[in-house]
Amino acid sequence: MAITASAVKELREKTGAGMMDCKKALTEVDGDLEKAVDFLRAKGLAKAAKKQSRVAAEGMIGSFVNGTTGAVVEINCETDFVAKNDDFQNFVADMAKLIVSANPADVEALKNTKTDAGLTVQEVIQELTIKIGEKIDIRRFDRYDVEGTGSLTSYVHTGKIGVLAEIGFEKAETANNADFTEFEKDLAMHVTAADPKFLNASEIDEDYKNREAEVYTQQLKEQGKPENMIPNIVQGKLKKLASEVCLMEQKFVKDPDLTIGQLAEQVGKKVGDKVTVRRFAKIVLGEGIEKKEDNLADEVAKMTQN
Repeated sequence: MAITASAVKELREKTGAGMMDCKKALTEVDGDLEKAVDFLRAKGLAKAAKKQSRVAAEGMIGSFVNGTTGAVVEINCETDFVAKNDDFQNFVADMAKLIVSANPADVEALKNTKTDAGLTVQEVIQELTIKIGEKIDIRRFDRYDVEGTGSLTSYVHTGKIGVLAEIGFEKAETANNADFTEFEKDLAMHVTAADPKFLNASEIDEDYKNREAEVYTQQLKEQGKPENMIPNIVQGKLKKLASEVCLMEQKFVKDPDLTIGQLAEQVGKKVGDKVTVRRFAKIVLGEGIEKKEDNLADEVAKMTQN
């Protein structure tokens, strides 16, 4: 049967596949649009599979807060160019919302979750991979439900750093107080700018402490410090360490005269409530992924070899 231009156009809009691929698909299935979609998906799944060995170290961080539930998610692609693609950015936003509503246990569970379109997230990823031509990977996410009375604040900086934090209080009206809402924004911005690894000193795990203590001890020995003085010096250094890696003991980036803990107390007095930071999550795009470094000279050499 004759394949019309309008049918090819509609199939292209549905799948993002090339015009010739769409025409071929419609021809193969006698013009049935839905079967043509399946034909392209099947063909595209093979293409998508070939891309799974690529390094996806670019991408975007997304976040979404709905009342007392929120999420922050990292989704990777291969190039910064694709990270700016509307389809990719919409997918990131959709995943943040889906994590909030579906409450998946982990990334694997998220990929098996059905979307409103009836496809699993993994199927959506495969279709998006076909459409934009790069490997897409959901790397990690954090999801919070407020425990008791409290609120969530989130912030994403240029798509590269995402923060989600839970703040506790006792009076419901505190949530709408201007001083409190300013504190929420300031807290999220601080976590973005600083590098807290723990909430407070009591949460620094023993392995971390021991590792740092060993480094300090060796440094002091090399400096020739008396053996009997080293333990006290190490303890002093560990105490200072807390001010560097613990959120509540860090100096507030907008006012170094205050720690975050003191800022929370100050805000609590202003609003007439007890304000506490309960937990936070920070995701930095591509952190820990070894990026592929392209060498132009090597690429040219490969192209010119017989």
